[in-house]
Amino acid sequence: MLLIAVLLPVTPFAQTLTQTVRGTVIDQSLQTPIPGATVALVSATPVQGTLTDTDGSFRLDRVRVGRQTLRISFVGYKDAILSNIVVDAGKELVLTISLEEAIRQLSEITVKPTVEKDKPLNEMAAVSARTFSVEETQRFAAAVNDPARMATAYAGVVGASDGNNIIVIRGNSPNGLLWRMEGVEIPNPNHFANVGTAAGGISILSAQLLANSDFMTGAFPAEYGNALSGVFDLRLRRGNNQKAEHTVQVGVLGVDLSSEGPFSKRYKGSYLFNYRYSTLGLLSRIGVDIGSAVTIFQDFSFNVYLPTTKVGTFTLFGFGGLSSQNADAVRDSTTWTSAFDRYDERFSANTGAVGATYSINLGKRAFLKTVVSGSGYQNSYQSNYLTDRYTPEPRDKEQYTIQKAIASTTLTYKPGALSTIRAGLVGTQISYKLARNEWDAEQQRVITSLQVPQQTTNTLQAFTQLNYRVSEQVTLNAGLHYLRLFLNGTDAIEPRGSVRWALRPGQALSLGYGLHSQTQNPAVLFASRATGDVTGPSNQSLGFTRAHHIVLAYDRRLSDNLRLKVETYYQSLFNIPVSADTANSFALINYFDGLTTQRLASTGTGRNYGLELTLEQFLHNGVYFLLSSSLYRSEYRGSDQVWRNSRFDGRHATSFLAGKEITTGSRGMLKNGTVGLNIKLLYYGGYRETPIDLQTSQLRGETIRYDDLAYTLQLPNYFRTDIRLSWKKNRLHTTHTISLDIQNVTNRQNVFGQYFDPQTGTTRTGYQTGLLPILSYRVAF
Repeated sequence: MLLIAVLLPVTPFAQTLTQTVRGTVIDQSLQTPIPGATVALVSATPVQGTLTDTDGSFRLDRVRVGRQTLRISFVGYKDAILSNIVVDAGKELVLTISLEEAIRQLSEITVKPTVEKDKPLNEMAAVSARTFSVEETQRFAAAVNDPARMATAYAGVVGASDGNNIIVIRGNSPNGLLWRMEGVEIPNPNHFANVGTAAGGISILSAQLLANSDFMTGAFPAEYGNALSGVFDLRLRRGNNQKAEHTVQVGVLGVDLSSEGPFSKRYKGSYLFNYRYSTLGLLSRIGVDIGSAVTIFQDFSFNVYLPTTKVGTFTLFGFGGLSSQNADAVRDSTTWTSAFDRYDERFSANTGAVGATYSINLGKRAFLKTVVSGSGYQNSYQSNYLTDRYTPEPRDKEQYTIQKAIASTTLTYKPGALSTIRAGLVGTQISYKLARNEWDAEQQRVITSLQVPQQTTNTLQAFTQLNYRVSEQVTLNAGLHYLRLFLNGTDAIEPRGSVRWALRPGQALSLGYGLHSQTQNPAVLFASRATGDVTGPSNQSLGFTRAHHIVLAYDRRLSDNLRLKVETYYQSLFNIPVSADTANSFALINYFDGLTTQRLASTGTGRNYGLELTLEQFLHNGVYFLLSSSLYRSEYRGSDQVWRNSRFDGRHATSFLAGKEITTGSRGMLKNGTVGLNIKLLYYGGYRETPIDLQTSQLRGETIRYDDLAYTLQLPNYFRTDIRLSWKKNRLHTTHTISLDIQNVTNRQNVFGQYFDPQTGTTRTGYQTGLLPILSYRVAF
């Protein structure tokens, strides 16, 4: 009732709520401010406008709360349209707007500005790339502020598990994904993550810090290295440098506190931070019994903006997350229904990164950005097996620590309107401390399969790329990327390139190619055979897994807010780690964690190919939808030289996302409110499994599968319905939002896989997560 009272106050007199919209207009390539640009609020009647100051800044006061549209123009640049931006009473809207320089002056040619909400921020990404906004991570059903969960709405992207945010891109291994923040690689930014993975149970990233960012699914530009399947290129927003603002959010997942503001009235710098603690963790700390399994996490993220008047701009940024999950077996054997009920387990995963950037314009044609960062990841797991007398016996024990120090510098040079040149150098020092003991069911003892007290190595990356606009219709991109791992002397030179041809207004054809490489999981490089105690590293000489990507894309704008995109692709993978000692079906790309103790050789091959379709209506008159569909194949060849379906060869995937925003009135207690109704439908082909050899499994006491039938069994098709209901209420200087996301609202039992249960001696089926409601309340002020 208290929440209803907050959301439904009765205002004694009519009042139109307004807010300030301000920001900076900059050159897309050089990041230099553009003074004198026109910023017009075209959704207002009459049109409200202003000009940018000498530092590119602008300010529009008394902008009405709600959806608004801006048009930004300047002589020599293409106009930009920002449609349906959200203006709330609780916080000022602070924007950074990039303009693309025109090849010809406006007196020579008149180009109608278009809405390109999906256009990537990186102008050198011509295929398989799009931008995404923080609003989308909040608005899409069951995305819950998580970029990876949001991305399952895009063509070619399929979720791998309801319990976490693992994504499979175009049939590739989930671990081929690269996360970057502010231009440098960061460790996996998710809670409850395993070593060498790119996903986890809950995102550490805060929606309060993220700005519009890019997501790529193939043939990436030359600046992106050490990735095979996709890239999240994250950008952080600056805190408000004129006014202190705050956000509090309370929900099922956790309690968030966010704050931003200026350091002083005379300085243009700002701070922005967010802290979150899990709701279950808080309940357990105050004595509430939450069961035998306790899941706790907390995270902190920040961005500090420190401009100077003459020597450039500095920023400090970072994030950190602590997560743990402890489960104790019930000391009552009559309640045990499977062997898994007999285990005590302790798991923790801690990760974080801190960095500093320095940016400066070198004259009028060059921009230099340097980033230094340090990151760390620590993972531990221990399990004990309860005997019939409830005596715990050690089973598995893992302890991984990986630390990285990165120095990166990138120079962008723009000799004229036709071309942009970008080159960079990235040096990384990597330190490992790895240990793993595991239970060998055949030997009936714990063996040591990994023991690296301390190991340090380095990687070097370099790139150069050119963006050249032959005309207003044709744009060329070409570049090279270099990657070297000093541990074993492996290196790779990778050509990249693309061409985009605007056939006519609203239509474009694009072709992209890239050779890409990725280093192996460090735990794999130092692992030993699992048949005995550790005798020394067996995989240290493994090279990179590599892939040729080629993409052909067709874009068509059907109307100002409706867009069609078709892409077809082919990826040829090689140097895949496969078994070195025996001829079998094993290939590392089929594993979620990319971790094994086998001796491996880089002799495997693979291929992914498919056709993708996207039909998207950007938010217009309160309605949006996104239909994504793909037909694809994912195949590989192990050391036995037999071509097989890969684990992730689902063959087809379709998602449909839609929503409606309803303004709830102009008078009384419903005034300045917005109801959001959102739905997401997912329909995928099931992943592949290898049939279980039940007789051998019973003899060995563990799951044994028929190797010669690897991935011949397809799981049932996956179908899930998610919904999101939200109500936002603007009051004077505050914005309240209550939302309910329900994942798998029909409680459908989607099959996760099959396993052998030693307790019963039978094969069992595991299922994905059932109905999962996530309630949240947020207030910004």
